[in-house]
Amino acid sequence: MIKRLVPAVLGLAAISVTSCNNNDFKKTKDGLEYRIITDKSDGKNLADGDMASVKIRIYYNEKDKKDTLIADYVQMNGGQPIEIPVNVPLQFKSDWPSGLKLLSKGDSAIFRTPVDTIMKMAPQGQLPPFMKKGGYILYSVVVVSVKSAAEVTKQQEQMQQQQMQSSASQMATDDKLLQDYFTANNLKPTKTASGLYYIIEKEGTGNTAQKGQTVTVNYTGKLLNGTAFDSNTDPAFQHVEPLTVQVGAGQVIPGWEEGMTLLKKGSKAKLFIPSPLAYGPQERGEKLPANSVLVFDIDVTDIK
Repeated sequence: MIKRLVPAVLGLAAISVTSCNNNDFKKTKDGLEYRIITDKSDGKNLADGDMASVKIRIYYNEKDKKDTLIADYVQMNGGQPIEIPVNVPLQFKSDWPSGLKLLSKGDSAIFRTPVDTIMKMAPQGQLPPFMKKGGYILYSVVVVSVKSAAEVTKQQEQMQQQQMQSSASQMATDDKLLQDYFTANNLKPTKTASGLYYIIEKEGTGNTAQKGQTVTVNYTGKLLNGTAFDSNTDPAFQHVEPLTVQVGAGQVIPGWEEGMTLLKKGSKAKLFIPSPLAYGPQERGEKLPANSVLVFDIDVTDIK
């Protein structure tokens, strides 16, 4: 076991001037400077696919000056660690998360990045004025716990299963609400396999929109109680301009994605979208509660 080189504070490696302004830092093949503080030699190092729970503090350091704490993620997260994928995308080759593979559960380290490296990427004026050439950004990291790639996959599968079960239950609830709505308003829409309902009020010309094509529409969105929550034709919503959507690009909710493929240029239609095909359990402001069933009036003005 490597000797602890500096004391720990709140479960994190404390950094002193002497710990940073010396030559004790090593370098990885990608150029990341690092210093191992605690090494649990019996632990298996992190690998791609793992999920690490870590406590992080970030400091700024200049030679012969006291370190400045610039971000305390321990305090910001109520003393709890944050989860980070070991293979999280790097901003540059020697970005600090690349050093996670040097660590195992219980290990701690300091990763050091020259300010000069960050200056090469950051737009002029984006860095705080106190950061100078020759300085360093230091990441004090403690690995609290680790989920293996297999455990992460299992957890994701369990969450997906729970979401599917919840979605199916909500879909049944929403379908009942829609059936009641159709009966009350004497409507006879067509239902798709996904659970989307639609009525084409005016048939357009040409072919229906295909994946990859761009559809231009005017629209108004309402809840089942008639409350309008968005529109690009009503000045009250302050964006009176046609909406352009690329079909299949994930730019809109699933109900819209499917709805666009049912319509032709010049079509006018109503889409009745159950919440799992809309925003699901996400609340979108006061006018759009969680699990809202949506009704859209759609006017397709162009397809390209």
